[in-house]
Amino acid sequence: MQEIYPAAHKGRIHIAGGLLGEGGRVVGVSDRHIAYDPSTGATTTLKPLVARRHHPHLVDHGGGLYLFGGFTTNPGAVNWIMSAEAMLHDEATESWTQLAPAPGANGEVVATSLADRIHIVGGRAPKGAANLAYGDHADTDRHMVYDPAANRWTTAAPALSARNSAAGGVINGLWHVAGGRNVAGGPSDAHEVYDPKEDKWRAAAPMPKGSGAGGNACGVIGGRLYIFGGEYFDNGGRVHPEVWEYDPAKDTWAAMPPMPTPRHGLGGITIGNTIWLVGGAKKPSGSETSDVVESFEVFD
Repeated sequence: MQEIYPAAHKGRIHIAGGLLGEGGRVVGVSDRHIAYDPSTGATTTLKPLVARRHHPHLVDHGGGLYLFGGFTTNPGAVNWIMSAEAMLHDEATESWTQLAPAPGANGEVVATSLADRIHIVGGRAPKGAANLAYGDHADTDRHMVYDPAANRWTTAAPALSARNSAAGGVINGLWHVAGGRNVAGGPSDAHEVYDPKEDKWRAAAPMPKGSGAGGNACGVIGGRLYIFGGEYFDNGGRVHPEVWEYDPAKDTWAAMPPMPTPRHGLGGITIGNTIWLVGGAKKPSGSETSDVVESFEVFD
């Protein structure tokens, strides 16, 4: 599957929804909820989602597993009906409880657990009343914050740029968001950092020129940010094999060994000193959706 945003939860990697591929193209939308234990290689199929959806964002926060936004679809189709839903997983019953919906429908965002809140930034939002096709949505710099204790949403400082399909991670209490793309302007090398104490964003060293891409993945190990893969469409399109490491102490990027299987729309999940890279597509857009699982490790 591709266009997934998995999360590490209690030692397992949880994947929910996504786009399904067959014969080199996208053929449907998934309602599956899968938990993969990297320590044993065992996969457990849990109760499915109440509705098929792609691009839903899973977040582990305070011992709970949350699901935000993404796109639902009509039966037998692959639509882009953007959702504002927020849900919490009940492990005892394997069911999802509806929470207060976000202030607006959201998809292709970056989301994270940050202190006692869950933050969602960027992505796309409906341009008007239409909400069915990809073209019904536009890039946004919107920043929404969910308080699980109060089941309440607020807004925070918007990002410095509007983009979708970026990736991010938290280092020393600061939220780094890098890469992604703008539908009108193409791939973005921008790297922005959010300080929740000041509710402010600042620009940090951009990714190396031309390395930003939509649908990349991210992980944090040892206080450094790692960005993987992504896609762009110019000159026939390309999926990035490159891996980049960001050192916040030096505000610099460095090249790492490339991905064995270049992909976009994949999930990046950090457990210990390992970043697990799951799913995605081997070619731009919906071509060659993959079930590949690879791991990236950093040794001191």
